[in-house]
Amino acid sequence: MTDWTPYTDRARQWFETLRDRICAEFESIEAEAGSDARFDYLAWQREEEGNPNPGGGTRGLMKGKVFEKVGVNVSTVHGRFAPGFAGSINGASEDSPGFTATGISLVAHMANPHVPAVHMNTRFLTTRLAWFGGGGDLNPPIPYDEDTAEFHAAYRAACDAHDPEYYPRFKAWADDYFFIPHRGVARGVGGIFYDHLECADAARWEANFAFTRDVGEAFLAAFPKIVRRRMGMAWNEAEKRQQLEWRGRYAEFNLVYDRGTLFGLKTGGNIDAILMSLPPEAAWS
Repeated sequence: MTDWTPYTDRARQWFETLRDRICAEFESIEAEAGSDARFDYLAWQREEEGNPNPGGGTRGLMKGKVFEKVGVNVSTVHGRFAPGFAGSINGASEDSPGFTATGISLVAHMANPHVPAVHMNTRFLTTRLAWFGGGGDLNPPIPYDEDTAEFHAAYRAACDAHDPEYYPRFKAWADDYFFIPHRGVARGVGGIFYDHLECADAARWEANFAFTRDVGEAFLAAFPKIVRRRMGMAWNEAEKRQQLEWRGRYAEFNLVYDRGTLFGLKTGGNIDAILMSLPPEAAWS
């Protein structure tokens, strides 16, 4: 069986580097808008009885003029899944509940309703198996075809560089996953979603890690450009109300269906970091 420890550490270092670059870019956007908003970072430690090294993470949070609320979290945790939950995780079971997980998770809710909200995460997990997962999706209260096309083009290019079947497969997965069944509507205009991209050996790990890095790079190339295009647009109260009601749908999805929320809560993660995806203000009609 492969010792994935050094691979987990390499993935962790990349996720932390990506976090730093994303946060710097978002702070630069705030500065361009005449704001001095900066990320506040809060380190947290996970607790697990009988585990001397449960790990932890850092929650990064910024509230500014452009980004009404944006959270960028990184975490690396080690431990055992709780009874009843282990069986739902790839490669884990009641008899083999051990795991490691490292990843980055980002959600941005924007002040201007013309600027789309966004979600992105990438992660590496080990149980008896080892795999990558992640993706990103755009969530505009007021969709623009240009923004949607540009966002998808960035992810298509990242996917096509590794496997021509990735983009249609992972786009369809995102369309299916980011759907609110009780509303019968999509959460946004999609993107890509992938999970259980398994690493049978070191060579496969390197290939999957390279793809996951390109997913992060695609986000960094596409989303700030869209923000800069829309952040100066005028908006009215009706458009703001549309944004708040859309945020209510977003909150419903994340609290009822989102796998990441459930995983964090079931593995003793930091509550504030887990729920940073919720919007600062929302409305229901």
